[in-house]
Amino acid sequence: MNNMPAPGTHAHRLAHAALRQSTKSNLARNGLVAFSILVISLAIGMVGSHWLAPMPWVDACLNAAMLLGGMGPVDPLVHDAAKIFAGVYAIYCGVAFIATAGLLIAPLGAYFLHRLHLDQPSVS
Repeated sequence: MNNMPAPGTHAHRLAHAALRQSTKSNLARNGLVAFSILVISLAIGMVGSHWLAPMPWVDACLNAAMLLGGMGPVDPLVHDAAKIFAGVYAIYCGVAFIATAGLLIAPLGAYFLHRLHLDQPSVS
């Protein structure tokens, strides 16, 4: 029923070491995916700000980063297309933030559930 070795044995320590290693690798992989999502999101915001609200690349980067961070645009937007893009991009940034937070929290949550033996069905 319980597939974990008896506590205090060498096999038990090896099982926990394997769990820690898999958690580290999952966290590293998910961190890379989360970083990729943020970089791609920043690039989308920069391109949209550069083309729709004609501004230099540096200002477009600042506006996109501020929207991605939840602070709002720095420069005033005068074109309607730029305002619509900023609104849609801000909604997307909220979803991207939640997704990246979930990617980073998931391996740690799974680790603690496994350590507390909550991932195994109860015996009745």
